Amino acid sequence: MLRPENIQIAETLEQIAQLLDIKQADPFRVAPYRRAARSVAETVPPLWQVFAEEGLVGIRAIQGIGPTISAAVAEYLESGRVGILERLKAELPPEELFLLVPGIGRELAQRIAGELRIKTLEDLELAAHDGRLSAIPGFGARRIKLVRDALAGILSRRPAPTLGKPAMANPQLPSVELILEIDAEYRRRAQAGELKKIAPRRYNPEGKAWLPLLHTQRGGWTFTALFSNTAVAHELGMTGNWVVILYEQGSEAGQCTVVTERRGLMAGKRVVRGRESECRAFYYLRPVSSSANHATHDPIPPFAAAG
Repeated sequence: MLRPENIQIAETLEQIAQLLDIKQADPFRVAPYRRAARSVAETVPPLWQVFAEEGLVGIRAIQGIGPTISAAVAEYLESGRVGILERLKAELPPEELFLLVPGIGRELAQRIAGELRIKTLEDLELAAHDGRLSAIPGFGARRIKLVRDALAGILSRRPAPTLGKPAMANPQLPSVELILEIDAEYRRRAQAGELKKIAPRRYNPEGKAWLPLLHTQRGGWTFTALFSNTAVAHELGMTGNWVVILYEQGSEAGQCTVVTERRGLMAGKRVVRGRESECRAFYYLRPVSSSANHATHDPIPPFAAAG
């Protein structure tokens, strides 16, 4: 059985391979990312669980994953981002970056960059929704839908039938609106001292019970929320800001991390890492009277974690 969480990571590795291909990198540099992507997609246990229990050693034990790629996987698991992927996107000129999107060839990519002055995939996604892309000859309703769907997968890392695997139905995920509601409730109740606190094993030499824990059910989902207790969160002082939310409904299960965005269009807003495009739609593509406009900033002060 394919694990949706692992498919998300596999797609990230495949994106790196695709961007290296576009840059005409040495094939010996590209191939390991593709092999690792296939291995990750076929791995049975969730990689976040492997990493939590065994660390980098467990990730490296997966066939086809060496030190460099295992570090990239760990970075994704801890922060929802991969530095090499961000660098590759930043290094490519827009007309080459847009080649990553199905339905966009070199000529259309050049016209988008030249006529719309668009430079990033995030800007391209907004243009596909606000009507600007339809002004470019060659972009009819069908192609625009293809671009929207492709960008939703690329930017939010949703599971998709890639890597040579048979098509599979996308699992239903809790909406970002619901996740942000759980995040807000958790931080509010943690700040008020209303939640049971546990003593995490990692980065807690004194064994102090400082980490608030929330179990709740909403919309048919069971949620567990707690502040991030990773090395990165401690190093950056984000143990009172980053919230890890685990969710389960029937046979579907997964996790995500909610943070306060520090840059770009959503600076100051709470964002679900890995589902940024859905968060942008939640904040900006809904009616002004919608509840989305009541949660655009972070009104709850960071939780003062002990230790």
